[in-house]
Amino acid sequence: MIDFTLTDEQREFRDMAHKFAEKTIRPCAAEADEKEEVPWEVIEKAHQAGLLTYSFPERYGGGGVESVLTKAIVDEEFFWGCAGIATIMGGVALAATPILIAGTEEQKMKYMSRLCDPGKVTLGAYALTEPSAGSDPAGMITNARKEKNKYILNGYKTFITNAGIADVYVVFATVDASRGMEGITAFIVEKDWRGVQPGKKEKKMGIRASHTASISFDDVEVPIENRLGAEGEGFKMAMKTFDITRTHIAAGAVGIARAAYEYALNYAHERKQFGKPIFSFQSIAFMLAEMAMEIDAARLLAWRAGSLYDQGKPCAQEASMAKAFAADVAMKTTTDAVQILGGYGYMREYPVEKWMRDAKIMQIYEGTAQIQRLVISRRLKA
Repeated sequence: MIDFTLTDEQREFRDMAHKFAEKTIRPCAAEADEKEEVPWEVIEKAHQAGLLTYSFPERYGGGGVESVLTKAIVDEEFFWGCAGIATIMGGVALAATPILIAGTEEQKMKYMSRLCDPGKVTLGAYALTEPSAGSDPAGMITNARKEKNKYILNGYKTFITNAGIADVYVVFATVDASRGMEGITAFIVEKDWRGVQPGKKEKKMGIRASHTASISFDDVEVPIENRLGAEGEGFKMAMKTFDITRTHIAAGAVGIARAAYEYALNYAHERKQFGKPIFSFQSIAFMLAEMAMEIDAARLLAWRAGSLYDQGKPCAQEASMAKAFAADVAMKTTTDAVQILGGYGYMREYPVEKWMRDAKIMQIYEGTAQIQRLVISRRLKA
């Protein structure tokens, strides 16, 4: 039997996340977007409220809510507040996920405890993408050469969320380029190690509150105990991470779409043309009906993927379906919201143009819309 009823815990976390998004994130969103700056006071408040680490195990200082579905429900609310700020917050969980998946108990205790330290905001970053290796990790150039009890890490990563402001990095590198994906290995790297050099901060179309930058590694000495898993397990680790995080991105896309839909719906009831609200015109009402249907469908896809993961069932295809569909819905919904507001929608005084700019990245990061369709198609059987 399928049950779409949220548990008491899920409702509690949803309501808490929505309140935080409404009272703390949204009031800072427009300014953070305009200035393209991290609103550190919001991140600090989120950390103090346990909202950066609530999904981490209690034994490391987290909140113990390890359900992917519950986190998807929470992420919808954070992205409803601001996708840029939510991306900063999500970067912590993104970096922590491979550590939780493949880390030793010693690694988890050391680094998860740092991320959960109540006395200090500790950000994480997930360094996979390179200028010539985005959708194709096999083209990775960043390399790690083993020398006795350490690795010498050299390379360059680009478009990394939290690069330059993160304390802990999970870095993917090849130990043998001739092995392609089978040579990719993951390492935990600390920001203060010699040779870790943050690059320029990117100026982006959307999610402008988030800090996206390049980072390079110049003969960085990585202790062997900071290798995650065995050599050659990095690609599988990244894919397992995406099974989780693509569900969260799908939920985030739903949050952006919902924000735009709610605003456009209220506007359509208030804005009058030809002596009556524009909602009374079928062309507008049907656009809003389409938004409502597609947002609901996207949410259910995200919930299905999260539920499957929580049950320990395969969900790579379902996570990709959710991510691809929800990202497309976010882009379409925000575009239509701008259209409903007309000239006002195009003006930066109104929030729908920001949501439209934010929505585009949902079709790109953590696997483009085309990569999601590739993942799905490879699992289709006649």
